[in-house]
Amino acid sequence: MHNSKSIGTLSAFITKMERKHLPRIVIDTFAYYYEQLVSGETGMIHNKDIQPVGSDEIEEFEELRDYRSAGENALKHSVRIVLNGGLGTSMGLTGPKSLIIIKEGQSFLDVILQQIIHRGVQPAIMNSFHTHNDTLEVLSKIKPESEPLLFQQHMFPKVLKHGLGPAKWSENPELEWNPPGHGDVYTALYSSKMLERLLDNKINFAFISNSDNLGASIDPSLLGFFSKNRFPFMMEVAQKTPADIKGGHLARHQNGSLILRESAQCPKNEMNAFQDIKQYRYFNTNNIWVNLSFLKDLLEKQKILKLPVIFNPKTLDPRNTESPEIIQIETAMGAAISLFKDAAAVNVPRSRFFPVKKCNDLLAVRSDCFVFSANQNLMINPKRTINTEAVKVKLDPEYFGRIDLFDHRFKSGIPSLVDCESLTVIGDVRFEGDIKISGAVRIENTQNRQAVIKEGSVIDKDLVF
Repeated sequence: MHNSKSIGTLSAFITKMERKHLPRIVIDTFAYYYEQLVSGETGMIHNKDIQPVGSDEIEEFEELRDYRSAGENALKHSVRIVLNGGLGTSMGLTGPKSLIIIKEGQSFLDVILQQIIHRGVQPAIMNSFHTHNDTLEVLSKIKPESEPLLFQQHMFPKVLKHGLGPAKWSENPELEWNPPGHGDVYTALYSSKMLERLLDNKINFAFISNSDNLGASIDPSLLGFFSKNRFPFMMEVAQKTPADIKGGHLARHQNGSLILRESAQCPKNEMNAFQDIKQYRYFNTNNIWVNLSFLKDLLEKQKILKLPVIFNPKTLDPRNTESPEIIQIETAMGAAISLFKDAAAVNVPRSRFFPVKKCNDLLAVRSDCFVFSANQNLMINPKRTINTEAVKVKLDPEYFGRIDLFDHRFKSGIPSLVDCESLTVIGDVRFEGDIKISGAVRIENTQNRQAVIKEGSVIDKDLVF
């Protein structure tokens, strides 16, 4: 039972959300999670409640080729939804990450829209309150051939860790709100009437992916497998490598349903098991397929979507560690797998998962290690013989962590990395043009001044300045 104080506090949140004219379904969803928070729910998923998923429980992408023609037939009934809520804060940006120039003068958004047009499906974009206006402005300039449908992610009020009341920050009241995680995509589709509009236009299959993953595209074999089997929900997973230990993994709940566990939902004393890639072998790529009819039925039956919750501890102003401690209430899109009976998962190749999270990833993607295929999908350069995976890049965050610092040190061009296995750069190093790096290379500058790699250099061993 809640005490009267917690009920009074919830009414303060409801009043605050009503002033923002947030839809009733959003307010009710927040209230559901807030009540869990005040009753002591942690959102944790314990090892004792789940089991690892075996390879016999999920489909293999390579075995779905026979579904290709069914997928080609379903394209006209499909929408690709791009999650465009993120600011490139991890790369020192203050604007939408999707507008970064990624390759050949094109941004993430340019490339994704071309991928969608190539497949002939309906494009849709979910913006956040941070990215909406900038994205509208860019779309009005590029005027894409197929106009994307636009809808907005909602917002939740931040909760003070001490007292669990609404956070207040007069210096910047916008910081009193947080995006509720990409799990909000389902509620946003419903409350914006986008779900109804799509179904009225006989669009029943949605493929949803992050804007920073250029490996994601509508694949006809996957669409055919999804549509022909009438799955309500399907998650693309990939096999974990040591680089993926932090990613949310797929598991089987003791009640029989598939479940996604994110690192924030794992108790600290169980983190070793969470990161054991032999035990929990499959991570969520955040490439998700949803049958929109099933989604509508579920929402109308439940009234709100009760996704497993994440209580994310942060400071009120993320740039000010002295600001009050708060809790962000969030949900993950992939967590919906536990709500749908007969949900499926497919083990896909790494070529469908090339996220650009930091400047390390940006260097790899901008280099000749990657090329675009005929249908604008990002792929490993076929000329790459050193191994079939992407080059591993580790740049000194002090000198390369922000996009402006990164661009300054590569302003004469990106080195050729097609024959590079790994590149580590420590210290302040600037690269001139027409440089080729091969093998596993470590470059370190121990001086107090910037080191320069001269134009035309070929580097196939470690360098120390």
